[in-house]
Amino acid sequence: MKNRLILLIFCLSIVLHTNATNVKHVVLIGCDGFGAYAYNKANMPNLKKLAADGSWSLKARSVLPSSSAVNWASMLMSASPTLHGYTEWGSQTPEIPSAATSQYGKFPSIYTIIKEQLPQAKTAVVYSWGGIEYLVEKEIIDFVIPTNDNDNLCVDEAVTIIKKEKPLFTFIHLDEPDHIGHSAGHNTPEYYAELENVDARIGRIVQAVKDAGIEDETIIMVVSDHGGIEKGHGGKTLYEVEVPIVICGPGIKKGHEIKDVIIDYDYGATIAEIFGLKRPQAWRGIPISDAFIK
Repeated sequence: MKNRLILLIFCLSIVLHTNATNVKHVVLIGCDGFGAYAYNKANMPNLKKLAADGSWSLKARSVLPSSSAVNWASMLMSASPTLHGYTEWGSQTPEIPSAATSQYGKFPSIYTIIKEQLPQAKTAVVYSWGGIEYLVEKEIIDFVIPTNDNDNLCVDEAVTIIKKEKPLFTFIHLDEPDHIGHSAGHNTPEYYAELENVDARIGRIVQAVKDAGIEDETIIMVVSDHGGIEKGHGGKTLYEVEVPIVICGPGIKKGHEIKDVIIDYDYGATIAEIFGLKRPQAWRGIPISDAFIK
């Protein structure tokens, strides 16, 4: 009996170790302007399958103001605007001097620590909204591909990179449904119709991971920077501040609603935890531990 118990503990330790170390790729899909309020109403079978196969929350929060550059910077830099210094919708440089800077001249991001700690790893950023380029250290990223507000081209390029290059970390920024939120309005038929297009794009990215043969070693995260109300955002309502997050892949709980309190600067810390990277002292995000199999 004692020997069987020892064997069971040994086997369990192997399983847990595999869950923690089998991840070789993270794909972060950012959907600009996707409010958590819309998730349950939206026809998004690809995203909801990821949630069913993984973990999810509709109560993650953006930092304030609930607008784009502020929050994409917070996600990648795992810190608040007070620290990284990007404080406005279209920030191109920090309005407040960054509290810390890396050797590459910006507040340290997930790209910074990958380059410093895993220098041979490939990384990629493919982005529809041009504002993303001011938030990343382009000189240390292997594949930097702007697509000028064209989400379909963005996905085309991302699919090619994933299948051909299999980067350790790929960040894909989709400009929708933010654009339709500004033109037709949030929580409108047009907004939900565009979310169906967003879902189709997510489905193509998921399929690319499968086609690349890396599905069993890839975590996919789908996140948003903010929601919206009427035709705007940036305010303090939960319609603007609450955003969805879905995490799916090896070592992630299945069909699990995350109970942790989440703010979007936790995303960078979560990715660092997945890859076993040491987090900079200047970061304030913490890994979303409730999503992971213990």
